[in-house]
Amino acid sequence: MRSIYRTVTFLVVLLSTVIACDGKLTAATFRVVDTLEIDTVPSWFPVRFCLLTHGQQQYVAYYNQKHQMVVAQRQVGQRNWQKVELPTHVGWDSHNYVTMAVDAAGCLHVAGNMHCVPLIYFRSQKRADITTLKQLPMTGEEEQRCTYPRFLTDADGNLLFNYRSGRSGNGKRLYNRYDVDNNRWSRFLDTPLFEGQGKRNAYPEGPQKGPDGLFHMAWVWRDTPDCATNHHLSYARSRDLKHWETAAGKPVELPLTLEQTELWVDPIPVNGGIINGCEKLAFDSEQRPILAYHKLDKNGHMQIFVARFEVGQWKNHAITAWEKNIQFGGGGSMPFIGISIGRLEKLAPDKFFISYRHNDYGSGRVVLRDDTLEPIDEKVTIVSPYPRELRKPTLTFEGLVVRMAEDLGVSYDPRDPRGPDTRFVLRWETLGPNRDRPRDPPLPPASTLKLVTLERTE
Repeated sequence: MRSIYRTVTFLVVLLSTVIACDGKLTAATFRVVDTLEIDTVPSWFPVRFCLLTHGQQQYVAYYNQKHQMVVAQRQVGQRNWQKVELPTHVGWDSHNYVTMAVDAAGCLHVAGNMHCVPLIYFRSQKRADITTLKQLPMTGEEEQRCTYPRFLTDADGNLLFNYRSGRSGNGKRLYNRYDVDNNRWSRFLDTPLFEGQGKRNAYPEGPQKGPDGLFHMAWVWRDTPDCATNHHLSYARSRDLKHWETAAGKPVELPLTLEQTELWVDPIPVNGGIINGCEKLAFDSEQRPILAYHKLDKNGHMQIFVARFEVGQWKNHAITAWEKNIQFGGGGSMPFIGISIGRLEKLAPDKFFISYRHNDYGSGRVVLRDDTLEPIDEKVTIVSPYPRELRKPTLTFEGLVVRMAEDLGVSYDPRDPRGPDTRFVLRWETLGPNRDRPRDPPLPPASTLKLVTLERTE
C-alpha cells in the first residue's frame, strides 16, 4: 500500500491563501453567501470528494454515511439535488478518492474507490444526466489492479485518463484517450509513461502546465510499500504529453525508467529522507522549473532543499539548517511523519516562500530570492481568504478537522454579472488518516457535506 504523506494536499484540495508581507495584503478575501446541504458522510476517516461545475450543471461525487459512492447533480441556482447511488462501497482506505470529468459531448465520467483493484469507472449515456451512469471498462487491458485515477486534457483538448497498473513497488503508469465521436477509450501512449520493471514504481506530481506552455512532471521512485524506500527525485517535460524530454531539451524514450540518469534531479538513496508527494514544483521569473523537497543532509539531519536547472545541470542546496533527524516508514495512509512542506509560492516578482511543519522546530516559512534561491530574512504572514466560521469544526469530537475541495470546473455561474467573484467549495469534517485501518469506537457522528457559495469581498 502507498503512504499518503500528502493527506492534506491530496485528500483535500487546499484553498488558496492571502499573503501579507510587511502588512500589505496581496489577494482577495471571501464571505459565505449561501450554504446548501448535500448528504451525511463518514467523519471517521478522510477520503477526497469531488466538485465539478460544467456550465449550468453542478456535480458532486462522494461516499455517503453507508460508505456508498454517490453522484449528486443540480442546476446552478436550484436548491434540490438529484442523487444516484453507484454500486461500489469504500472501506477505510483513504487512497480511494472520487474524481470526475465532462467530455465534449456533455457526458459525465466518474472514477474512484480504487486501490489495487479492478477498474471502477462510470460514464453517463446521455448529456447532463446522472441517471444514465453505467459502469464500463475502458480498454479492457491492464485494468485488474488500478490505483490513482486522474482525468486531464492534452494540448489539443482531448480527454485523457491516467492511472497506475500494479502496486506500490511494482507498477506502471498508463494513459488512455477518449474518442467522443465513437464513445470509446484507447491507449494514448503505446507504452506506459513510467515503467517500474517489476522492481519499483514511480509516484509522479503532475503533469502540470507551466508558464512556458509545456507540461512538467516530477516524481520519485519507490521500491516497496514501505514509504521509506522512496528514492531518486526526477523530472521530465513535454509539449504534447506524448513526446518527453529532459530539462535540457534532449528527447527521451518511453517508458521512463530509473536507468535514465539524465532525468535525475537528485539521486537520493533509499532511506534518504524523501517521501512521495513532498516534491513541490514552481517556476521562476525566467520560467525555469524549481523543485522543493525534503531529504537528509550529509549529517543525517532532515532539511528542505530546492533544485533548479541552471547552466546545463540541476543545482540543489539546503534552505534550512536544522540539527534533527526524522525517521519514518511503513505503509498505508500515513499520519504526520514529523515533517511536511507546503507549496512553493510566489511572494513577489523576485521572491518565493515555502511553509513547513517540523516535529522539533514547529511551523514556519522560508522566503527565497528568485535569482539565487537563497533564504532571506523576511517575515510572511498567511491569512486565510475564507471566514473563520467556514474553517472551524462544528462537530464536537477530538481530532476532527475541516476538509474542503475546490471546484474542478468553472466555479461560478456564467450568467452571474459578478463572474468569477463567486466560487463554490465543498465542506465536511473528518478525523485524520489511520493507515487505512478501521478505528475502534467511539466514533464521531457523521458529518454533513455542504456546498458553500462564496463571494469576493475585496
